[in-house]
Amino acid sequence: MFNRLGLLAVFLTLLSILGGCGTSPSARRGLGSNEVPDVPSRISQGQADDITIYAVGLVGTPYRYGGNTPDSGFDCSGLIGYIYQKRAGLAPPRTVARMQHWGQPVLSDNIRSGDLVLFAQSDVVTHAGIYVGAGRFVHAPSTGGEVRLDQLNSRYWSSQQVTFRRP
Repeated sequence: MFNRLGLLAVFLTLLSILGGCGTSPSARRGLGSNEVPDVPSRISQGQADDITIYAVGLVGTPYRYGGNTPDSGFDCSGLIGYIYQKRAGLAPPRTVARMQHWGQPVLSDNIRSGDLVLFAQSDVVTHAGIYVGAGRFVHAPSTGGEVRLDQLNSRYWSSQQVTFRRP
């Protein structure tokens, strides 16, 4: 079992190997048809990379409903808010319902590390994470769990409606 530092080292190695590949998950059912291919951002590529590294470094932090710090634990929107505030000086909305309107929509073929990943059931956003590259995202999944790194193409997540947003 990797500790946080070991997981971060493995992930950074993978990022450096895959960095030039430009791979992204295949298109899935999105939440809206207003997605655009080339999306401006309030954050630089360097900030997006910093958000990614910081997010991976929080893997293993306990989940806590309403939590928004590493000491208290995180829920999914608290994790996103904490990371964006600390690494880019941006304050995203506190709820996933409001995050679906924050930033600009991004096509699945154009996602980059640091983008938001939003999941929905019946067109209602219920969960969010941060895309970290190579088809993976960091999120705080549920009570009793902890912040973790998952694959977008896993059986569970690929069955969800998904959309991407860039602040």
